[in-house]
Amino acid sequence: MTKELFNIQSKYSPSPDQANAIDKITKNIVDWDKFQTLWWVTWSGKTFTMANVIKEINKPTLIIAHNKTLAAQLAQEFKEFFPDNAVHYFVSYYDYYQPEAYVAKTDTYIEKEATINEEIDRLRHAATQDLLTRKDVVIVASVSCIYGIWDIDLYTEQVFDIVVWKEYKIEDLLKRLVAIQYRRAASDFKPGNFMVMWDVLEIFPSSSETVITVEFWWDEVSQISSRNFLTWEVYEYMQSATIFPAKHTVTTKDRILEILPAIKSELEARLKYFKEDLWDVLKYERLKTKVEYDLEMMQEVGYVNGIENYSRYLDGRKEWKSPATLMDYFGEDFLCLVDESHMTFSQIWGMYAWDRARKTNLVENGFRLPSAMDNRPLKFDEFEAKLKNIVAVSATPGKYEIGQSCKDPDKFFDFDPVKDWDWKDDKENRVIPQMMRPTWLLDPEIILRPMDFMVDDIMKNISYVVEKNERILITTITKRSSEELTDYLLENGVKVKYLHSEVETLERLETLKELREWKIDVIVWVNLLREGLDLPEVSKICILDADKQWFLRSTSALIQIIWRAARNVSWTVYMYSEQLKKTDISKLKKESDGLYRLDNAKLCNEDWLTVSEAMRKAMHLTYYRRNLQDKYNKDNWITQKTVYSERKDMWLKSNKTKRDYSILDKKSLEKELAKLELEMDIASANMEYEKAAELRDAIIDLKKGKNKKWDT
Repeated sequence: MTKELFNIQSKYSPSPDQANAIDKITKNIVDWDKFQTLWWVTWSGKTFTMANVIKEINKPTLIIAHNKTLAAQLAQEFKEFFPDNAVHYFVSYYDYYQPEAYVAKTDTYIEKEATINEEIDRLRHAATQDLLTRKDVVIVASVSCIYGIWDIDLYTEQVFDIVVWKEYKIEDLLKRLVAIQYRRAASDFKPGNFMVMWDVLEIFPSSSETVITVEFWWDEVSQISSRNFLTWEVYEYMQSATIFPAKHTVTTKDRILEILPAIKSELEARLKYFKEDLWDVLKYERLKTKVEYDLEMMQEVGYVNGIENYSRYLDGRKEWKSPATLMDYFGEDFLCLVDESHMTFSQIWGMYAWDRARKTNLVENGFRLPSAMDNRPLKFDEFEAKLKNIVAVSATPGKYEIGQSCKDPDKFFDFDPVKDWDWKDDKENRVIPQMMRPTWLLDPEIILRPMDFMVDDIMKNISYVVEKNERILITTITKRSSEELTDYLLENGVKVKYLHSEVETLERLETLKELREWKIDVIVWVNLLREGLDLPEVSKICILDADKQWFLRSTSALIQIIWRAARNVSWTVYMYSEQLKKTDISKLKKESDGLYRLDNAKLCNEDWLTVSEAMRKAMHLTYYRRNLQDKYNKDNWITQKTVYSERKDMWLKSNKTKRDYSILDKKSLEKELAKLELEMDIASANMEYEKAAELRDAIIDLKKGKNKKWDT
């Protein structure tokens, strides 16, 4: 019997709908069905379902999200579910990244520029090291996990142990540390560094927040301990310490000397092509200068900026063979969950093509050798081949997921919301619905309105929600329209702010905090608040130009927008469309409040209703789910009610004391400042706006130096 690896910590147990989804997904994986889709409705607890699937399958698990924000949110949630297991966050470690590129039109070469976030780099190392040393591992990664990470064999070959009571020449240990990319530090001691003080060797692993202290008695190791690098507090005494490389891009001097002839051979062939075939002296000299410099640097110091462009030789790969990625660290058998799969798969599809186009331009213009194109992300078919079990997780699954999960995908996209689905009983169907919310809230009513008197209608809605002490979101399709509408509302006495991509992150957090604290009543926004928003005070959403059928108003986008108020019992969605005609509106049901309400799913199929195809499909799905939940509630005598977040109540009641930084020196304060900034980014990513605001205030206090001792 296989040992149980994962233990969920939660005060909740799965609801009947969640238990059904967990059972079906688990059975499909046990039966070796490679691909299936969890089709969920917002606030139905899909993360809890995913956690239970991980527990039942009992394998190392990779969870892929389409951006850092969502990955950070999921990592935090899974850490809460699995506090005793290894849950890691694996994303690109660049705070700023400008890839090497050449713009032929302006004859402009752009050098690679990057700013590495050391804390995220530490988290990446912690993830790969746990994968190599234990099985109870959950890695939440962005799509950057499909990029080459270096050959796993080269990495593991450089790992070594230091054991108590064994004899070592300290000079030999220092040489080994330098060979695996550690650097000797004098004062600025940070991950990836080591220090020597008489008979004490201190190593700061790239994966850890603690320092390994190795004490010698002559050549014999007398003691190994783990301590806090700031306070010197000893956490534990160890019999041995395993030292992993400081970088994933590790190699050996012998390996570099071994591959130099092959690189020189490729260089000679490429130079001959430029000189004899193209007669292009500029490209000839450009390539010759760059590659010869790289070879000299690698030969002398073992590293050069851009060494990844020679990864095919360093890995020993054949031409066009796929590079090693994070997935190779999992081994042969692991589970893969793809969250928000409708977004994530499309990103994975496009990453290889974008990278190849950029590299081809560099190669053709003499900036890189053709072998540089083998430093690349995985192609989509290579990505699929590395996975044995894939569970796509989406509220709005795309054609790829559905095509992989059921025999007749057309039935999924063309279903009739009034009739029952005939494809659900198909034995080959592996689309598992999770439609019942533990909150018992119905999907919203949808009210269709023409754009003609849109502003007047919005003003009436604002007055209504303010009177009820609720809030409203208005979404536009351009930044300019959001600003103009905000200006108009301000002139008419409405407490409103706008959000779009040019608004700074901290200002966004402050705006959302103000909405939750009743300081403003309205947010006008452009495509920023779609996935993962928790605003229970919002009861109404207005979607302007709902018929503009492109990215911001696709079926998937409309559904995600509709669900942003899924925690309020009286939530309603208003779709404003220029396509709606007076004859259409007159056939809709007129309510006593003068509004025309689409509250019957049958109306979705009427030919006379002039709406976009995206709107029609979004209404189909909304009313199908509304009817399902309504029937369940009535059958079980359930009364729905608004679900308020505990975070706001904690924020209003808390009397937290500020941290005391007066005991720290200037360099320690700089480290603390970097740590606080990372915590703020993670809190922001987790939608913990109040916590992010607290951390922001602490950062401001640190920077201003309010404590007099900080200035000294």
